[in-house]
Amino acid sequence: MLLKFKNRNRKGWAAIVLVILAAGILTACNSDKNESFEADGFAMGTVISQKVYGVKGQAVMDEVMEKINYLDGLLTFNAPEGDIFNLNQNAGIKNVELNPETVKIIKKAQQVSELSNGAFDVTIGPVVKSWGIGTEQEHIPGNEELQKLLSLVNYQDIYINESSVGLKRAGQMVDLGGIAKGYAGDVAKEIYKEKGIHSAYINLGGNVVTVGNKPDGSPWKAGIRNPRPVGQQSGQVVGIVKVTDKAVVTAGDEQRYFEKDGQRYHHILDPKTGYPAKSDLMSVTLVTDSSLEADALDTAVFILGLEKGKELLRQYGGVEAVFITTDKKIYVTEGLKGNFEFHDESKQFEYIE
Repeated sequence: MLLKFKNRNRKGWAAIVLVILAAGILTACNSDKNESFEADGFAMGTVISQKVYGVKGQAVMDEVMEKINYLDGLLTFNAPEGDIFNLNQNAGIKNVELNPETVKIIKKAQQVSELSNGAFDVTIGPVVKSWGIGTEQEHIPGNEELQKLLSLVNYQDIYINESSVGLKRAGQMVDLGGIAKGYAGDVAKEIYKEKGIHSAYINLGGNVVTVGNKPDGSPWKAGIRNPRPVGQQSGQVVGIVKVTDKAVVTAGDEQRYFEKDGQRYHHILDPKTGYPAKSDLMSVTLVTDSSLEADALDTAVFILGLEKGKELLRQYGGVEAVFITTDKKIYVTEGLKGNFEFHDESKQFEYIE
């Protein structure tokens, strides 16, 4: 969910620290010809880290953050001047003219929704708002409330007519929290390349996008975080993927959650039940060219589970994956095996080759 929180519970901040520490595995060596620049910022409800090589590095990083802040205001669920707020306010009333970037994201969301048979559905907004996971209003909706809200969830009720978009029924809400960071990652990569940057990465709260290789010509190394770290060691990883000019995007149940009466409630909600998704996966990491595509697909795969998730990726094409199951086994798609290193610091997991 795309919200800027003034306060987060400890677990929320731990999740952010975890992804930043995981990003620390992305390293590069300085050389006389490659000056490096690094910066951290905050937007889209998460910490954003950049590392850029080249003499224009600082100016390019500033341009990227300016663009991401713009997208934050455009796409955020509760931004009163934004596209999504405007769309939701006019649900059941009329179509509204939206920024072409917003329309592009919604069209991609619709494609993944169709392919996943609704496992990914951006009209889950009313249910997300009711749960309030990650906010000070966290609560478990009652069954009557939940059934009423679920009746509003249907991706087929989004109408797109060139530059205008509408929702069929009053009370429906679009929430781009499962896809907007992915788009921002792709936009950052476009800016890097337009400005002549050949080596860089950006980490948007676990959505990592790389440009080219490291300056020494070797691939970037992205750490896959441990979804069940031992004790307070939230920076543990279970594996490393080597990538060149790729996006590495993870969906998992440890990223944002709360506990009540000994039960853990995470933020990835199943559009069919309205409850946090229960599949045989703890997390899934996708590696592909587009961060936008990976961000939508990983949510759907996490909800569908291992076997149905594999089939979804097979149908979509061009996406590799690392799956971590609830029984602590790790599976890697064939095309990624040569670039995956099993590196379980916790000694909890088994790599199934």
